[in-house]
Amino acid sequence: MVITVEDQNRAEQQIIEEKEPVAFDTREYPVEVLIDKYQTNEFFIPKYQRNFVWGKDKEKMSKFIESIILDLPVPYLFFADDRDTGKLEIVDGSQRIRTLDAFKNNEFELEGLEKLDLLNGFKFSDLPESRQRRFLRKTLRSIELTEKASSDVRRDLFERINTKPYDLLPMELRKGLYDGDFYNFIEECSNNELFTVLCPISEKRKDRGEAQELILRYFAYADNYQAFVHSVEDFIDDYMKSKHENGFDRENMLQQFVSMLNFVNQNFPYGFRKSENSSSIARTGIDGGNETVRTCKSCEKLSKYSGNPAFGLHFGKGSFGRKTVGFIMESIARKNLFSRSPFAAEREKRQNGQQMENYY
Repeated sequence: MVITVEDQNRAEQQIIEEKEPVAFDTREYPVEVLIDKYQTNEFFIPKYQRNFVWGKDKEKMSKFIESIILDLPVPYLFFADDRDTGKLEIVDGSQRIRTLDAFKNNEFELEGLEKLDLLNGFKFSDLPESRQRRFLRKTLRSIELTEKASSDVRRDLFERINTKPYDLLPMELRKGLYDGDFYNFIEECSNNELFTVLCPISEKRKDRGEAQELILRYFAYADNYQAFVHSVEDFIDDYMKSKHENGFDRENMLQQFVSMLNFVNQNFPYGFRKSENSSSIARTGIDGGNETVRTCKSCEKLSKYSGNPAFGLHFGKGSFGRKTVGFIMESIARKNLFSRSPFAAEREKRQNGQQMENYY
């Protein structure tokens, strides 16, 4: 492609038109001030931010504390001035600030340190008072968006900060970008008592939005599986964005979700677990011997054959994971809760030795 002067001029004009002024200040806050401001909610964590994930990884927390003690560089904190209250919203850095607060409050012992290995086992109160004072005087750099920054600028900043190689999972990122009525609805569904029984999820994965991810996938496949082409993440992102911007039929979707759960409860003795002894669903997808649950279009083909969401479970030899859960829920939704027990139907087909094409 040959770039002409006219192309350059048009591109430059686009940059000027699309560039939105971002008013910001750079500041340094002592650790003690960060902790005090966080405790008094002057620096607050917005709803879209994830839970305290680092709280379950004491070694990661310890290495962050070690970095501060050794004066090693740490990433900038990002704040945004809340126009209504004047408080600072923590756009990025909540894990670090909560770690500082937990350490100051003696909530964990340092562990896994290599450079300062003699500090392993120490809590904050175990440090000499002189070292405690020096620690609390350490400063962290921050970028603070002023009240002039629009909500679009904040969302864009959040997305750029948390795009790979940063460590937010896709659902955590969607929570930040599309916080609103539809996300709140997904959150409500994830707290459904029957769903939590049928689809147990480990606390670690629950904290990272696994329940919301599964439910969002269910609705996306059930409502719009024909639009799936190649990328699952893009497909789910587009669906989330559409519902966030264009609205949704809350009552109808809730009824559909509850009906699906009731059907699974009546016909699947282990719910979405692989076996009776499984304490949670496996997150890994179907592989190896299961060639049937590969894409949502496979689901369409199989449900056309039998309307039987148990197919992937019984024929698959891999883990009963996210793809199978989504397949079962999506198939049930599109077949409008067929009346035959999937286990009885599958057993009958096996006994008769019939092929899938001739089953129904």
